[in-house]
Amino acid sequence: METDCSDGNRLQDLIRNDKMAEKGEFIELEYTGRLKDEGMVFDTTSEKTAKEEGIWDKNMKYGPAIVCLGEGQLLSGLDQKLVGKSVGKHTIELAPEEGFGKKDAKLLRIVPTNIFRQQKIDPVPGLQVNIDGAMGTIRTVTGGRTVVDFNHPLSGKEVVYDIDLKRVVKDDKEKVKAFVSLALGLKDLDVDIKDSVAVISTGKEIPQEIAEKLQEEIARLTDIKKITFTKNNTEKEAEKKEK
Repeated sequence: METDCSDGNRLQDLIRNDKMAEKGEFIELEYTGRLKDEGMVFDTTSEKTAKEEGIWDKNMKYGPAIVCLGEGQLLSGLDQKLVGKSVGKHTIELAPEEGFGKKDAKLLRIVPTNIFRQQKIDPVPGLQVNIDGAMGTIRTVTGGRTVVDFNHPLSGKEVVYDIDLKRVVKDDKEKVKAFVSLALGLKDLDVDIKDSVAVISTGKEIPQEIAEKLQEEIARLTDIKKITFTKNNTEKEAEKKEK
């Protein structure tokens, strides 16, 4: 006697798809990144860990983060390796080319030491400097020559991420808020959704070209068809008082 398992298989597929992270989906996660060899923590969503490791930043918003897989919101290797992962805890190792890149000798530049002295900068190894808008790290200072490394400080390093993938996010309001917050670098904004239209209160003016690009991306990634940016009520009241 044969048994029709199609209904059971469909149910298993639904359960599996709801808990697996796929490209283009939004996920909520917590993570801690550390160097594989040294064990030094360089990034984390945990405020407790940040304080323990001496990397706490008062300007950083700690706690679970919501990101969209495949949209370049994470390191490329991490982005790729999270696809297909189930909800739960994972340890992911990244080779240099999957993380912060390999060391590139072309990004080492010799700068006359007196240029730093003229700007009242004492060039010492390890000091980070801004030269022509590019951040670099001083590697050596010999006589009148200073070698500045414009590679990422973690380039050439193998890194390990401890991931707690909490859930696959289904709510469009959460998706829009997370995507716009990350794109604009805003910590607090309000999102209201009605009839596939999202009204986003940012507290600041958003240039039209940026608003149009965000609308295009959000329409591609969610069921929201239109977004509108407004200032929040507090700023509107302040503007009225000034007038």
